[in-house]
Amino acid sequence: MTAPVRVALVGMGKMGRTLDALAEERGTTVVARLDHDDHIDDASLGGADVAIEFTEPAAAVPNVRACVAAGCPIVVGTTGWYDALPALEREVRDAGGRMLWAANFSLGVNAMLRLAAEAGKLLRASGMDVHLVETHHAQKKDAPSGTAIAIAKAARETLGREIPTTSVRVGHVPGTHALVFDGPFEQLRIQHDARDRRVFAEGALAAARWLAESRAPGVYTMSDVLAPNGGGRGEERP
Repeated sequence: MTAPVRVALVGMGKMGRTLDALAEERGTTVVARLDHDDHIDDASLGGADVAIEFTEPAAAVPNVRACVAAGCPIVVGTTGWYDALPALEREVRDAGGRMLWAANFSLGVNAMLRLAAEAGKLLRASGMDVHLVETHHAQKKDAPSGTAIAIAKAARETLGREIPTTSVRVGHVPGTHALVFDGPFEQLRIQHDARDRRVFAEGALAAARWLAESRAPGVYTMSDVLAPNGGGRGEERP
């Protein structure tokens, strides 16, 4: 697309307001601003090319369904609802819709998913203890975070065992995730620190611009945005 992508923001909490403030700077036009309980249809979406949804777990699935029914592709940043993801993916595909979801839109976090898997493979036979610590602001409702679930899964699949996870909710921390391999004489720590919530908004806007292109119907993740030949495999699925 040569013209600015037109975006509908679904959810005007902290992330919605951050997206709204950053959108124009990133070549995106916000055409609709909806709260988490507003009615979603073609009219309320304001002719958007794509919607970006950051609300709460109970609202995410109905919001996706409403956007798909309105023919609007949707980027979903809400976490804490992933038990419903397999069934919703089928619904989106059956309806010929387009959805892109991510537990975290940060480029650094998505690189960390690959690093976690590689470390698990290399240290599988080391006998090291492994654990994950994730820290977020006190208002975050889901624990562990969707990002923590995805990192633990990436390491678990190559390490061959479960990854104990500790969740800390305190203050105003945007988000820190540390995957720790601990041995008697050494420790390896793979850590990502989000310094500003705008890192998530920037990634979500990049995902929205990517999805607004003429993509085939289906379900996508940030793996597809970073490596467009990924084919919508949902590699981040928790």
